[in-house]
Amino acid sequence: MDLRQLRYFNALAETLNFHRAAERLHISQPPLTVAIRKLEDELGVTLFERDPRGVRLTTAGLAAIAPAREALAAADKVREAVRQGAAGLRGRLSVGFIGSAIGDLLPRIVPPFRKAYPEVELALEELNSVEIVRAIAARRLDIGLVRLPVMDSAPVAIDVIEEDELVAVLPASDVLARRKTLDLGALADRAFIIYSPVSVLHATIRLACHRAGFAPRVAQEAVQVQTILSLVEAGLGVALVPARSARFAGAGVRIVTLAERVPIAMGIARAQDASVLARNFVQAALATGPH
Repeated sequence: MDLRQLRYFNALAETLNFHRAAERLHISQPPLTVAIRKLEDELGVTLFERDPRGVRLTTAGLAAIAPAREALAAADKVREAVRQGAAGLRGRLSVGFIGSAIGDLLPRIVPPFRKAYPEVELALEELNSVEIVRAIAARRLDIGLVRLPVMDSAPVAIDVIEEDELVAVLPASDVLARRKTLDLGALADRAFIIYSPVSVLHATIRLACHRAGFAPRVAQEAVQVQTILSLVEAGLGVALVPARSARFAGAGVRIVTLAERVPIAMGIARAQDASVLARNFVQAALATGPH
């Protein structure tokens, strides 16, 4: 017994007429007759009684109607699920993200994606940029939001989705906090609260300081920008953070623009042979930026 036989059975059960059932199925009558006979032979029962006045269902035929329709409906659901999966409308997408994406980027790109693809399950995991890229290369993640540049040679493609720049964060009591802009070199004698080496920004900040003519005197390292801002507010040092993240600063700190821009970016990374789910996420994300 196969789905074709069930469709034939269902059409004949609804019309009780071989000619009309064949028309509904867009076939000639003889193949329908043969198919019904084969189905009855396979089941070992008579499903339809035939007489000069037409066709009527036997008790066995009546009992078969509901499960036959359920089987056909289930098959239709399978076809639709396959179609949606192939189009990236259904499935599970694992997304890695860095902590600094929580404040602005994730809230900006996830809601439009969920609205466009409500049947896609998003599995989010917070990691650092290098871990995300390696997880994508190892097929543990489908896609990731990373800080650029990523110091890793794993084979992933990256599109820039957000552009930003570093700003200086100083305790409100610092004499330089009253300035609107300052040269990075003016902070050479200050203690620095800096991102830990697991963050791409660690190397970016050290390089920026090196170009300004000094090596930062590190008083403390931290992973999360909120921690860095809190330590600056506590008077333990100054910091360089992305301008977008600086909005989380408390009242006890001041944000000062650097005279020489230190551009940074956030990208969306995915495997070179990304799934249609990942490609849809990239397209939805890029539609919101770069910002």
